[in-house]
Amino acid sequence: MLQVTRRDGEDSEQLVRRFNKLVQRDGVLQEARRRRHFISNREKERQAQRRAARRRRRTTKPSR
Repeated sequence: MLQVTRRDGEDSEQLVRRFNKLVQRDGVLQEARRRRHFISNREKERQAQRRAARRRRRTTKPSR
């Protein structure tokens, strides 16, 4: 659980901004989005293969 304590002279906007940075860095929202729907192991493998193929297509330049 993330916790942010108020520093001396820190206003609420700075406190919220610091909290948001921590949430972003910790990946809390990404994890929640990822866990929103169940994905089988086979589907995860398919997605990884698709991502790898796309990455290969982008990085290799077509020969002319």
